[in-house]
Amino acid sequence: MPTSNPRLLAVKTLSKISNGAYSNLQLNQVIENSDLSSKDIGLLTNIVYGVIQHRLTLEYYLNHFLKNADKVDDWVKELLYSAIYQMEYLDRVPDRAVFNESIKIAKKMGHDGIRRLVTGVLHQIQRNGLPSFNEIKDPIEKLSIEYSVSEWIINELIDQLGKDKALSILESINEPSKQSVRFNSKLITKQELVKKLTDEGYEVEDSKLVESGLILSKKSASYSQTFKDGEMTIQDESAMLPVESMDINAGDNILDACSAPGGKTTQIAEHLNVDDGGNVTALDLHDSRLRQVKKNAKRLAVNDVLSTKACDARKLDDFYEDDFFDQILIDAPCSGIGLIRRKPEIRYEKTINDVNKLASIQIDILNSAAKKLKIGGKLVYSTCTILNQENSDVIDKFLSENSNFKKVPVVSKMDVKLSDDYLRIFPDDFNSDGFFVCNLVKTGGE
Repeated sequence: MPTSNPRLLAVKTLSKISNGAYSNLQLNQVIENSDLSSKDIGLLTNIVYGVIQHRLTLEYYLNHFLKNADKVDDWVKELLYSAIYQMEYLDRVPDRAVFNESIKIAKKMGHDGIRRLVTGVLHQIQRNGLPSFNEIKDPIEKLSIEYSVSEWIINELIDQLGKDKALSILESINEPSKQSVRFNSKLITKQELVKKLTDEGYEVEDSKLVESGLILSKKSASYSQTFKDGEMTIQDESAMLPVESMDINAGDNILDACSAPGGKTTQIAEHLNVDDGGNVTALDLHDSRLRQVKKNAKRLAVNDVLSTKACDARKLDDFYEDDFFDQILIDAPCSGIGLIRRKPEIRYEKTINDVNKLASIQIDILNSAAKKLKIGGKLVYSTCTILNQENSDVIDKFLSENSNFKKVPVVSKMDVKLSDDYLRIFPDDFNSDGFFVCNLVKTGGE
């Protein structure tokens, strides 16, 4: 029988995630199989992502109250993490509610000894308070525990951006994400969409970062009829920037070399016209992921200008002639460090070795795609990371090996700041995802 207890479901969900399940898939499955109200879905989601987001901090807190943490079952620790998270970070949840619900869950999922353990830990926290970060002597370790980010990421941010900017980024990534959407210019004007959304009870404001973006609050954008009708789609503001920089003509033949799930593909397709010969080809390694691209394109009514091909973007010689596309977008596979506000697992799972391996793949994709671009055509390279190894370093290496390409300034329709011909957005700049965009033009043959 489905349960309607969001805190119990949060503990079960976190236990599965800690054992290797993907947070978004596991959470969606739990929600679909429950009979929770929208309010309780919000609480469940908040607890699950909040515990993941603050995991290093919560572990530090709990270790002060558990003598033998290694001998405690994982689900019990997840229960205590969720209780501490609610007490420390959720102002509207009274401590007595957290105590009562946590003890009930301990009894339901365990035995009397576990109930006593949970009760004892929570009472100790109530009496003594949580430990100070000032007990941590190493400055990088202190930042790592306080902001719950792996030490190697902090070291890279400080080395590349300086301590003040690194600290500003760390402070921003634990703030709530905004809910941004892109209006579909094929079906509706921005003004018409704002009116419809307002009539549905949403609070709507313009994006300060992208021309095609809106910020919604009050309820999930996926509940809106306009989403179901394809008049808008959910997309982070920063992720709209690469396509906004492309200056697309209606008859262009465009390659999206790393397409799935298709947000940027459909954004490109909005500007194309089948009668003018316009087409965007979406590539991905797997047919299953391309099916999602097709599904999104159909909902947004742009599937008439879409082609798909399952292939490795590093091996385009096997499928396309040289000088074939008018423009190419490479939204490259990356470490995703710019996404850690919305995808908190990234801060623990990725390593510097991952970054270096991805940089090698990114270079290979660029070299493969470069030959397929027409002379005078634009190649847009973007990532959702904020580390130089996958961004400016990759571009510098590519240009050193391809003298027939040059950087051109990235034009932002909202006059977003530029840096050395690149567009770099950090998570603290607009409270959006971190992103990198570079525009290259092919100036001649090899």
